[in-house]
Amino acid sequence: MAKRRHGSHDEILMVPFLDILCSLIGVLVLIIVFLCVSQASQTEGRTQEEIDRAIEYKKLNRQQVEDEKIQEEAKVRLEKLARLKKELEEQEQKLARFRKLLSTSEDVKKLNEKMSQDALKELDNLMLEIEGYLKQSDELKKEIAALQKEIDKRKPPATPPLPPVVVQPGGSGLAAGSKAFFVEASSGKIMIYWDTEKKTQVSSAAAVIIADKSYDHFLRQARAVANSKLIFLVRDDGNASYNNAAGWAQQTHGFAPAQVAKLPIPGRGEIDLQMFKAFLGTIAPPADATLVPVKPKA
Repeated sequence: MAKRRHGSHDEILMVPFLDILCSLIGVLVLIIVFLCVSQASQTEGRTQEEIDRAIEYKKLNRQQVEDEKIQEEAKVRLEKLARLKKELEEQEQKLARFRKLLSTSEDVKKLNEKMSQDALKELDNLMLEIEGYLKQSDELKKEIAALQKEIDKRKPPATPPLPPVVVQPGGSGLAAGSKAFFVEASSGKIMIYWDTEKKTQVSSAAAVIIADKSYDHFLRQARAVANSKLIFLVRDDGNASYNNAAGWAQQTHGFAPAQVAKLPIPGRGEIDLQMFKAFLGTIAPPADATLVPVKPKA
């Protein structure tokens, strides 16, 4: 059999159409998987605080809708009560006119005897109507008072309490047998934690913090404890306060850099140190220390 002649040029190797199609399908599959993973990650990663706030927000919205319904019902009843009061005033005016008519002289009464009899009958009817209006008015007042009481009971607080910030030991570098002493640093102030309940607020200004007796007592007592560690809980606006407080602890009271730790604290809720119960060091505050009142738990 005769062989085909090849052209003078070398044959160019082309990728088959099916290979291109398979490659394209593979790329599309990778893109779909990437999009699914990305979408799933968007719904995750939310903090428990954000979830709790979302739940609380929905709850407050439901209460607001219920309160609006109650207020609308109370408004309708108030309008009805206003109409009853107006009708009552009109009936009382009629009653006053009839009384005036009945108080005329005997001659006029004789001339208008029939009119007087009719007036008495109408007067009786008016008295019955007035009695009915007064009874309805009392009932409406009781219903309105009950509705207002229910609205007041459902009304959320003007400033809802913020959820507590639970401080976790992870990343604090505490070894077995260590004792941790906490100082919260925020804008313009520090908060000394004598224990989980008692604490004292001190200005973080450099001229104040170096002369404050409560902070000096706290640092001396903490430094005297074996394996002690000073942990600063730093709010997002407390870096300047942390620098002043931590610098004074290291320079004046001899805390080594390894004994001083910094934990960023998100949010504005109260600090909860229950997770540090096994490591928490406690110090009795001095007699002249000003203690911050303990806020009730939400």
